[in-house]
Parts: sequence; structure tokens; C-alpha cells
Amino acid sequence: MNQESVLSELYALREQVVGVRDSAVASVDGMLIASDTDKVRPDVLAALAAAALGLGKSTSNEVGMGELREVVTRCQSGHIVVYAIRDRSLLVVLGDEGLDIVRLHLQSRPAVSRLADILG
Repeated sequence: MNQESVLSELYALREQVVGVRDSAVASVDGMLIASDTDKVRPDVLAALAAAALGLGKSTSNEVGMGELREVVTRCQSGHIVVYAIRDRSLLVVLGDEGLDIVRLHLQSRPAVSRLADILG
């Protein structure tokens, strides 16, 4: 795994999408791989994102809606979006109130694909 390439993807999301504040890539068991964060603890973000992804996957399986792609949580002052990267990793993105969620989804899908290749 090339951590520089992972960080490059995170930096690109921040540059390309208005409102992206923090992001990280982690394993599905919550181990931090790389982060681009300012105000949050990246190790805690990784662990909580893994829990959110796990809950989303369980719910998706239970209701028979196919493979989980993402979990979106809307908060009073922004969004938390967790994307599945294959079945072993995740991308978590924090956005402020001005987050362009549509652009985030458009930019994140190819980023998730590239991250899957980088992470192997």
C-alpha cells in the first residue's frame, strides 16, 4: 500500500468538493490507514466510521437491498459520509453545512475505485 497515493486522494477530495472538512481511510475493523484531518482525532474517526459502516452493512443485508455503498449521516452542522471500499476498507468524509453532497458523491465514487486499487 502506498500511503502517499491514499493521501493524494484525500487531498483531492478536499480541493474538488466545497465543504469537505476532514477525511480518512481505515480498515473495516477501525484501524486508521491515512487521514487528512484538522479538528478531529483520526484514530477515533476511523473506529466510529467502521462501526457506522458495519451497522449499515447489517441493515442492508437484513432488508435485502444488496451490497452497501455508503452511509450518510446528516447532523445539525454538517454531514458524515462513509463509503465502503470493497469489503476490507472504508473512506469517511466530514463536511460542513455548505457541503456539496451531490459533488461529493460524484467525486467519491471514482476515488473509492482508485483507493481500492491502491489498497489492493
